[in-house]
Amino acid sequence: MKSMVKFAVLAVVAVALLAGGVALAGDPAVKVSKKDGLGSFLACDVTGMTLYNFKKDTPGKSACEGDCAMKWPPYFVEKVAVKDGLDAKNFSTITRADGKKQTTYKGMPLYFFSGDKNPGDTNGQGVKDVWYVVKP
Repeated sequence: MKSMVKFAVLAVVAVALLAGGVALAGDPAVKVSKKDGLGSFLACDVTGMTLYNFKKDTPGKSACEGDCAMKWPPYFVEKVAVKDGLDAKNFSTITRADGKKQTTYKGMPLYFFSGDKNPGDTNGQGVKDVWYVVKP
């Protein structure tokens, strides 16, 4: 029963992410996660899902639109709380070309990856040599 509830919660989160970004309820904190062979990277504290940067973005501007944003949903929370020694001053908000808001870290837009199914997954690392986990 516990696993079914966990699956249902993850399914709801996945659907929301695939809808083109999500303002998460609860503690909208960003935390530092670690993985052998990859080191430290940023993740959403509510879901545990990894956050990514896109090499084609420029500071304050997302280059990921349309189908790209479906596969790489923009991360957005109104106000980021931080954990693990992160500095809240490094997080900001931009308005994307589609009018939606997106959270940035050190000026660069943040994304989830639809191919990550479980908290801590880093399946987007190195995709097409343009997607990378966000290093703190």
